[in-house]
Amino acid sequence: MGIWQKEFGKEAMKQLWLAGPLFSVGLLQYSLQVISVMFVGHLSELALSGASMGTSFASVTGFNLLMGLASALDTLCGQSFGAGRYHMLGVHTQTAMLVLSVTSFFLAIIWANTEPILVTMHQDHAIAKEAGRYALFMIPSIFAFGLLQCFLKFLQTQNIVFPMVVSSGIVAFFHILLCWLLVFKVRLGSRGAALANSISYWLNVLLISLYVKFSSSCSNTWTGFSKDGARKILPFLKLSIPSALMLCLKVWTFELVVLLSGLLPNPKLETSVLSICLNTFGVLWMIPFGLSAAVSTRVSNELGAGHPQTARLAVRVVLVLVFVEGLIMGSVVIMFRKKWGEIYSTETQVIGYVASMMPIIAISSFLDGIQSVLSGIARGCGWQKMGAYVNLAAFYVVGVPISIVMAFVVHLKSKGFFLGIIAAFVVQISYLLVITVRSDWEKEATKATNRVEESTNAPPDLASTNQTATD
Repeated sequence: MGIWQKEFGKEAMKQLWLAGPLFSVGLLQYSLQVISVMFVGHLSELALSGASMGTSFASVTGFNLLMGLASALDTLCGQSFGAGRYHMLGVHTQTAMLVLSVTSFFLAIIWANTEPILVTMHQDHAIAKEAGRYALFMIPSIFAFGLLQCFLKFLQTQNIVFPMVVSSGIVAFFHILLCWLLVFKVRLGSRGAALANSISYWLNVLLISLYVKFSSSCSNTWTGFSKDGARKILPFLKLSIPSALMLCLKVWTFELVVLLSGLLPNPKLETSVLSICLNTFGVLWMIPFGLSAAVSTRVSNELGAGHPQTARLAVRVVLVLVFVEGLIMGSVVIMFRKKWGEIYSTETQVIGYVASMMPIIAISSFLDGIQSVLSGIARGCGWQKMGAYVNLAAFYVVGVPISIVMAFVVHLKSKGFFLGIIAAFVVQISYLLVITVRSDWEKEATKATNRVEESTNAPPDLASTNQTATD
């Protein structure tokens, strides 16, 4: 029992050592768009509405999709690193960069037509016009965002996380100054905030790429550009498309809920409360996001290295960690539920409504944390296709219909929306947990070995400055 506890503690420290920085990176990356909208909020109500809608539209149609596509590297790079095929990390990353860049071109066309698309969706014409202008100046950022996700995954799967924190921190600080300069001093208004996003994302790409190019830590995993990356597109797409669906099917559900809230009685109150709740939900999600990324790296590294028992231990450890984290954060939310709304509003009705929503948000956040780490395990193992099917059934066969019934038929309004999401999480967790518990980790390690062998015919690198996760 003592040996098992020692191994458990050792694995927990490895995951926390990864999860902490990855949580910071996620928060700093998320802050760029928030900072831009905050600066626009000091211009006018119309500018704020347009920037908020433009940011939401950009996330739904672009950023989330690219993030999902890049998640295929969790499997490919993570398992290759564990197997000692270090040079393949650079090849897989170049494939991802090519695919995401081509995808970004088509997404840029969508962003260029943001205004007519929003008008077609019966959004306010003035807000749609402002959102369209904002999205237009955001177009350069989508190309940078895709490349950035590829580099971040490349480093993450090697357990190189602190350079990511440093570059993200530098860019976040620079972004504040840049927004102030472009919005107020150059007087570009909301266009300046959108342009600042684009410049900041490209700056982050520059800093990360310089680290990858010149750091000795990446000398064996990044050996320069080659034609091999273009030859691996099909295997990459087989993982990247389901990876994108896993993420987007969940995210699109929340956007659908926001649209449906406008159909409720007193839509101004409902959308305001729902916006506060979703913002709270998003902040609470950042910690499980770090754990999800950490366990994805640990599982993929260990399976690639042929250590199935260690991979299974990583799964057990992360489930304990996220369970404890969920209980703590949920308790904090419930404890301060009556004060939470005061952060966002001074209206008594809004504050009271938000307080009544917080217990439901706490439950949702708790379940979301569990599904996040289970999804991370799925990415580490290469179960993205199965995960996409699970998410489709959970959110669109179960979650959305229940949300509509509870909100409009049972008249629970915004509470009804989240009850439907809770039902979706329960279904999703049930399926993913069964798949995880019943997995034969010896077979998963064999599958990982076969996947690595199929991706390259080159012998394992014998010398590297990097260490595998078990060193």
